Amino acid sequence: MSQNQQVFSTITSKGELELTLQTSDMPTPGPDDIVVRMEAAPINPSDMWPLFGPADFSGAQFDASADTPKLTAPVPEAFLGAVRARLDQTLPVGNEGAGVVVATGDSPEAKALEGKVVAVMPGGAFSKYVKVPANSVLVHNEGTTPLEASSSFVNPLTALCFLETMRLENHTAFVHTAAASNLGQMLVKLCKNENVPLVNIVRSQQQVDILKGLGAEHVCNSSDADFEDRLIEALDATGATLAFDATGGGELANIILGCMERSLSKNAKGLNTYGSSELKQVYLYGGLDVGPTLLKRGYGMSWAVGGWLMPLALARIGMERTGELRQRVADELKTTFASAYTDELSLLEMMDPQQIARYLPKKTGEKYVVTAQKGA
Repeated sequence: MSQNQQVFSTITSKGELELTLQTSDMPTPGPDDIVVRMEAAPINPSDMWPLFGPADFSGAQFDASADTPKLTAPVPEAFLGAVRARLDQTLPVGNEGAGVVVATGDSPEAKALEGKVVAVMPGGAFSKYVKVPANSVLVHNEGTTPLEASSSFVNPLTALCFLETMRLENHTAFVHTAAASNLGQMLVKLCKNENVPLVNIVRSQQQVDILKGLGAEHVCNSSDADFEDRLIEALDATGATLAFDATGGGELANIILGCMERSLSKNAKGLNTYGSSELKQVYLYGGLDVGPTLLKRGYGMSWAVGGWLMPLALARIGMERTGELRQRVADELKTTFASAYTDELSLLEMMDPQQIARYLPKKTGEKYVVTAQKGA
């Protein structure tokens, strides 16, 4: 085997991002470990903050020819407080990916995986090789390629856990924002298969057309002048009292809660001081808008806004159910949970400011994947 190469991110207390491609010895598996030759690792929105933090790329410099290639970019002093916990630490990056098992420990569980295509979520997936516990991987079905398997965790399990949360909390339908994303498109197909009413919120007619083409029934364009009226109509039709919001900041959660209240209270008579008695719940699971979440509280007293994270949802449902969901991802990876990629980037290419300018905006319909063996 060749030496390993891996991308690391550091933000210094002096206000500089350092992204480096470091060379090291090959990882050695322990008795219950495996070593995976990483073939593909998607760049998810959730990777952006660990990779770059609040760096200003207008001042970025990239030295690709050095023994240790490095990208540097300034981090404004005003934003250093937001990343205080990680200052001066060199951290591995890359949430998930997939590859082929090329070395194993001595345990029967590890040895059984030799040569298998597996998906991993190691927290350091932007690497040529990773060492992980054998019991942590998702073993894919025969005929699945590493590229197909690379997006097995973040988006598919998030979509499935939305439905698990809905059922656990006794809702029957829900709202999803930024719904034309890769995750949103999976969710449309999943909810259609499960007969779960879904209200999709997008921000352009192009995105409306994308979801309608997938069979989405309720798609509301937040750029339309009558957006709130259309949202109320969709809530009337579905009875949705739950929402998962990818934007986080701004007024969208407030608007959703207000429209839910208007839908639920439309037939109320007499004094309705405290609004409808049915709980209206919005979960913030993303931060596309990094500004404050604005709540004007014009929706009675039975409402809640909270954070939501897929790994915590999996912990809530337990190991047995989690195993069932993971197997479903493997079985439906080429249909419900299929991902398509705009471009494949090497480890060095993903550090290039010109390439970062392509994938950092997180444009609808664009998704990039790191192929660590490219050029090897």
